[in-house]
Amino acid sequence: MKARALWHTAGVIVLNAAGNFALSMGMKRAAAGAGPVLALLEPAAIAGIILLIAWMLLRLRLLQIADLSFVLPITAVGYILNAAMGAAFLGEHVSLTRWAGAVLITGGAALTSLTPEGGAEMQRQDPEAGRRKGEAA
Repeated sequence: MKARALWHTAGVIVLNAAGNFALSMGMKRAAAGAGPVLALLEPAAIAGIILLIAWMLLRLRLLQIADLSFVLPITAVGYILNAAMGAAFLGEHVSLTRWAGAVLITGGAALTSLTPEGGAEMQRQDPEAGRRKGEAA
């Protein structure tokens, strides 16, 4: 895996967790009578939306340079980060079952990251590889 893909992956994970945290904080700070649309005017909610837009743009870029089969599982590490931030900074109760789920997702992501490279990156370098593979079958 190239260093640029790893940096993009780290950025995607951090932006997702930070965006979800800020959005959740903003929505919780909104006045009780405010509907969801008015609650979006809360500064923390606006920051969360901006961070999540940046997350989506960086994720799109990551999907250009890395395989989908790598991107989706490895960025799932954000689930454990989201649970930790919710518990530590928002005072949310994270049950043992939720922690177990987050750990299982992270473990699956770790297994996926150990798989060898291939797919899109190799096909971009040798577009004939897919055709030759099909002919051999």
